[in-house]
Amino acid sequence: MLVGYVSDERYVALADVLLEFEGPAGSIEARSRASGAVHAELPPGTYRVTLQKPGYGAKRVQIELPAPAPHHFRLLADGLLGYAWPKWVRAGERAEFRIHSVEPYKIDLWRYGWRKELAAKIGWFDEHGPLATMQITPDGDYTQTGVAWNKHGYGSWQHAQRVAAPERSGLYYFHARTDSGRFFAFPWIVAPAAPTAPIAVLASNITWNAYNNFGGRSNYIHADRLPPTPTVNARLELARYNDPEFGTWNAEEYAPLSFDRPEPINHIPEQTQITDPIEGRAACHVAPTEWRLLGWMERERLAYDLYAETQLHAGQLDLDAYRVLVISTHPEYWSREMYQAVKRWVFERGGRLVYLGGNGVNCEVSLPDAGTMIVHNGDSRKLRANPRYESRLGMRLESEANLLGVVYTETGVMTAAPYRVLNAEHWAFAGTGLANGDEFGAASLHERIPGGASGHETDKISPSSPAGVQHLAKGLNPDDGGADLITFETPRGGAVFSVGSICWPSSLLVDESVSKITANVLRRFAR
Repeated sequence: MLVGYVSDERYVALADVLLEFEGPAGSIEARSRASGAVHAELPPGTYRVTLQKPGYGAKRVQIELPAPAPHHFRLLADGLLGYAWPKWVRAGERAEFRIHSVEPYKIDLWRYGWRKELAAKIGWFDEHGPLATMQITPDGDYTQTGVAWNKHGYGSWQHAQRVAAPERSGLYYFHARTDSGRFFAFPWIVAPAAPTAPIAVLASNITWNAYNNFGGRSNYIHADRLPPTPTVNARLELARYNDPEFGTWNAEEYAPLSFDRPEPINHIPEQTQITDPIEGRAACHVAPTEWRLLGWMERERLAYDLYAETQLHAGQLDLDAYRVLVISTHPEYWSREMYQAVKRWVFERGGRLVYLGGNGVNCEVSLPDAGTMIVHNGDSRKLRANPRYESRLGMRLESEANLLGVVYTETGVMTAAPYRVLNAEHWAFAGTGLANGDEFGAASLHERIPGGASGHETDKISPSSPAGVQHLAKGLNPDDGGADLITFETPRGGAVFSVGSICWPSSLLVDESVSKITANVLRRFAR
């Protein structure tokens, strides 16, 4: 009989896993097949199952047979991973660092600004039992429920692994290093206990989670739910590779995604400096690039407080305490509550929004609890078929161009180019020496898609853009796919400045004009 399947943290099938079933029939041994399938003749009852495979953490679980569906056994590969929980706090609040390691490790806390600064030496951890620092992942689809590391064991106060957030707001990284030299870094968002600056910056942690595929699912891989069997060969099995009609979002409902998981996409190698090129496929649009913005702000002496998007949703960010709100890089996923709060602040109370990113606020999420989000992608075939919908948010609420002045379109996607000046007389260009027709923004740290500040994904003016939008510059991407650099003011003193490009923050530290324009806007808006 088919008892279940064994897979790893990527939901890849594991062959030749040794399993021992202890129950009504005594002790029965089985091995997983090439597909990860486990077959054994077992009478009904309760079984304690022990799983062993070299290179993976051994574990014991309990199952009931018969079961309504094959059981999904999950093993975790040996290595070094970690995350903070909660991943976002206010100064003075405490969080637990949850580390998976198969050898002793050292952990420190660093603040990532213009320079990496050691914030605290936390210590060495090796426990007393064999492999006691190794974590255990739950069985089943823990992309929905979270991995809840440290839930098993560490029950005593003596095992608590918690640290208090520093007083200074900012982006912090835990550095974990093992005896053998393995290294892993993971972020921690520390908001202020009370506002300290005129500018608030949002870390796009909802987008981070949408792209995090730890456990085998993200909003891009098996977006609606895990398939019934683990993957053997992605190129042969995943629809995104073998279905010509594949659309990432072809369902009406999507299973939850838990924040309670490590985020390998946000890892930054230990020797990386802020002006180094941004290497890898994911780093160019998540936390490693947002670090470049924060470091640039400190270099330019632009004081800021950092918040998580989830803190804005929870009401922990008082927008009226700030003159400016900055969103950057790739703030693609927002809750309805966030969107409406920021829009009221800008249009009714004179807030100033600076959007230094691309494909932003494009899709609604709901946050049923502090550790879970549900993405409301809808069926993208409906979006493509109805031109009145400008985005996934537009299918449920309204086009984000009503707030941002621009909206993402697929033209120009996965290309990068400089911008061309259209309105050099505007104050945003003061001190740049640029004239109409001049190009700027050719330099970039973005290695996945090099070529300029307009790129990766780009936003444009649309019929939903507010009246009075001033078009300042246009990206030179192919097929008229360049980002629209715009600004507009609201009748009650609010203002919005949008660059419409994921690549913009990657140019801040290396392109003089991009830096000067952004500084002009932030300084004027913050006055």
